Amino acid sequence: MASFGKEPKDGDAPAPLTFGSTAASGGFDFKSFGKTDGAPSLFGGGAPVKFGESAAAASARAKRERAGARAFARSGPSRPPARAAAEKAEDKGEEEGGPEGESTAEFTPVVQLDEVEVKTHEEDEEVTFKMRSKLFRFTETLLNKGSGKKEWIERGVGEVKLLKHRESSMIRALMRQEKTMKIIMNHVVDPRIVLEPNVGSDRSWVWSAFDFSEGDLVEEIFAIRFGNAENATKFKEAFGEAQTAMAALKGGEDGPADPAADEAADALSALKAGDAPDAAPAEA
Repeated sequence: MASFGKEPKDGDAPAPLTFGSTAASGGFDFKSFGKTDGAPSLFGGGAPVKFGESAAAASARAKRERAGARAFARSGPSRPPARAAAEKAEDKGEEEGGPEGESTAEFTPVVQLDEVEVKTHEEDEEVTFKMRSKLFRFTETLLNKGSGKKEWIERGVGEVKLLKHRESSMIRALMRQEKTMKIIMNHVVDPRIVLEPNVGSDRSWVWSAFDFSEGDLVEEIFAIRFGNAENATKFKEAFGEAQTAMAALKGGEDGPADPAADEAADALSALKAGDAPDAAPAEA
């Protein structure tokens, strides 16, 4: 059998032609099809050859053109000056080891906001008790407004406080939501209020009071729940002591003894009319 690309000689056994193999006699090979070995290819494998130009000259010319294109892209006139300056600064920063992309620009706010002092109306009161808890209210929901159907609704989580006014000695129960600081309970500690244990719980109390948290005096039913029974007991004891103090205040009884006030009262009672300074002489 004759091999492709080679004529058989007399007395030689022709080698079989297989696809993908290299003929020993230099015949056609599919593996080397399209390879140029540095020479230009008819199928676009090398640099385009001009008429009368050798393969080596074409390859050298292609290398020069690529080098010129890279140099033009790096420093050509088509690159914006700002970009060139940024690239130069970036290269300098990398060489010096400085932070990349660090900005030192300063911006002045358009609107200046002054600090405003916010008063909570607790500045003149003393905290006699404070503990974290969860508050519920037995009332109508928005969907059942006006229907008379009530249910327990969670008011929020926060610190329940017993606040005593420094001048009037009035005591009130106040509670705010933990994050919004919205008032969810605000009523006077009335001696007639009765704390009743919640059914099936030893860490919860239920009572009714005239609440002023929404801006209007409304009778509400509250339920408060603590983390454990011990904290619930502490709240009941503190609430009972506050009720005792309020009952004494309403009954006109004297509060706890104040040595400074007693001394001032004794000094005033010792004054007489004759001890008053002489009157100024009349004008002539």
